[in-house]
Amino acid sequence: MRGPGEAMSESNGVGEDVIRRIEGGIAWIVLNRPDAGNAMTTDMRDQISEWLDDASADLAVRVVVITAAGERAFCTGADLRGARAAPRPRPSGAPDNAVGDGARVIRTGWQRLVNAVLDCEKPVIAGVNGTAAGGGMHLALACDLVVAAEESKFIEVFIRRGIAPDAGGAWLLTRLVGIQKAKELFFFGDDVPASEAYRIGLVNRLVPRAELEATLKEMAERLAKGPTKAISMAKSLTNRALDVDRATSLHDEALGQELVTHTEDSREGIASFVERRPAEFKGW
Repeated sequence: MRGPGEAMSESNGVGEDVIRRIEGGIAWIVLNRPDAGNAMTTDMRDQISEWLDDASADLAVRVVVITAAGERAFCTGADLRGARAAPRPRPSGAPDNAVGDGARVIRTGWQRLVNAVLDCEKPVIAGVNGTAAGGGMHLALACDLVVAAEESKFIEVFIRRGIAPDAGGAWLLTRLVGIQKAKELFFFGDDVPASEAYRIGLVNRLVPRAELEATLKEMAERLAKGPTKAISMAKSLTNRALDVDRATSLHDEALGQELVTHTEDSREGIASFVERRPAEFKGW
């Protein structure tokens, strides 16, 4: 059992296609298929979902960073050339694809991944080093903060393949840029350079690629030193704000305020103010 701040790296069932290391309260998740555009295999997708779920319960993790190896791509979506899971045995005469099979694959696949990011109780930062396309774009947009290299770009690539957006794209993009702009990006599928993505609100910070890792580290370290439970509550309240009416939002706020005031970090924050000293938050 490691203690808070203790470094940890690991192998997993996905081999080296995606790597996690934990150090200084930061869980770094790195997509590691640069020669394949960091396209996401099923195993990679499921592994990241599990790691995000685990981060919520791990007191040693106070922030998650999702980024990728190489300079060409952050994630170009699903690996369409990858191996498919073996089909389940079916009764005699049953169709190869029954009604509901396709929707179930979507729900338990990319939607699960996006939900894992949104529901993670720790802040999640995307470090977009190159092209973020399709599901890879939506993975980035699901994160709480997006830092992008100036050389990166975003592509709603679905229209180019004659398919509808998935991975929570319509829900995410509409909230970030509004209905009309979201339709434009979906309908035409044009490349969106990082500078334009920053202008329309898809990106929080735009930096030269050479400064991306240092910027991610600086932001993550700052969040890792913050009052983790208060940040978690702010994330939850903000994510729900556009989906509920005013009365419900204020009800959630009141409950959230009460819960957070019972944390050790809240007591430390008040004590540090009274004693006129910097706060030392523990994360609980």
